[in-house]
Amino acid sequence: MTTGQRTGIWLIGARGSVATTTVAGCAALVAGLHPPTGMATETPDLADAGLPPLAALVFGGHDTTDCPLPKRAEQLTTAGVLPYGLARAVTTELEAADREIRPGGPLPGDTRTDEQLVTAFTADLTDFRERIGLDRVVVVNVASTEPASGGVGLPPSTLYAAAALRAGCPYVNFTPSTGLRHPALAAPLATSGLPHAGRDGKTGQTLLRAVLAPMFLQRALTVRAWSGSNLLGGGDGAALADPAAAAAKNAGKERVLTDTLGDAVEGQVHIDDVPALGEWKTAWDHIAFDGFLGTRMILQTLWQGCDSALAAPLVLDLARLTARAHEKGLTGHLDDLAFYFKDPEGTPPASLAAQYTRLVAFARTLGAPPDTTTPPPDEEPTPGVRR
Repeated sequence: MTTGQRTGIWLIGARGSVATTTVAGCAALVAGLHPPTGMATETPDLADAGLPPLAALVFGGHDTTDCPLPKRAEQLTTAGVLPYGLARAVTTELEAADREIRPGGPLPGDTRTDEQLVTAFTADLTDFRERIGLDRVVVVNVASTEPASGGVGLPPSTLYAAAALRAGCPYVNFTPSTGLRHPALAAPLATSGLPHAGRDGKTGQTLLRAVLAPMFLQRALTVRAWSGSNLLGGGDGAALADPAAAAAKNAGKERVLTDTLGDAVEGQVHIDDVPALGEWKTAWDHIAFDGFLGTRMILQTLWQGCDSALAAPLVLDLARLTARAHEKGLTGHLDDLAFYFKDPEGTPPASLAAQYTRLVAFARTLGAPPDTTTPPPDEEPTPGVRR
């Protein structure tokens, strides 16, 4: 990254738990208050990718709620998500980000058309970039999961994604919501020349499945059934209480098994809203498999974690990697970021280890000096290499 450049991170759902943890966490890392635990971009394997430093990130976003970020950070402290005293230590940074949050939509009773909403969102993005003097702005959707599309007009996630394209901003969809995948955006996306990545961040149960499923395949053990259950609190639990939203979430969870094992496996994932869990989640998997001579065996796993604390470092990783890809002139879907997603586009490897290998290779590409050589007139560029 060129010295002196600053990168904007525009968060859709900017006052939610994941966004607040991301902003507060970034400020804490810059101040040296905590180590960058959970950030692959801060490990030696990705250290030479030329990514924008954390201190060069400027936050803003859209949200339909009006709870200020400092207040939201206090709530997350009470919930045990943020360590005691952190919200107060980074109040200045939270207040600065909160000043850059604009009303989202559509709000209840909103009479604006899809076109009017996209125009307003685009203006917010353009103003943010030009007023602050940012070199680029990466839009990252971290809003609550929306039901599968089917109503009148474009879903909110697609309205925000359309605004990102119009404003010339790279886009990351960290949710299972439609976003760029709506047919209405196929043409503008194809001609945008922008890098994009998604969808649905891989933070817990699916992360573990991406590790375990290849194990069964490589050891030639036959998986007979793979069932699971998710107990969620907070906003995500409430959003996923909607069967349509849960269906969108489960599609990504089941994909890793199908892609790895070759066929759909018997069993389902159930998602339950448990408000008493607050910002925490519990995921249980029950795997029935056959061993030598048909001996039947079972593996059970239990994952308990804080979704915001798991997601925030991934959001920072993805924003920085996508910003660097944009700086390098890469376009289209960033297949090499499949490591971070449940439901990535294309046909990347489903194994987490294989995805990580591709991520490391991608980081080396990002950090490589520009190729100043010009191929002879009769020589075509190597197929598959993005310019």
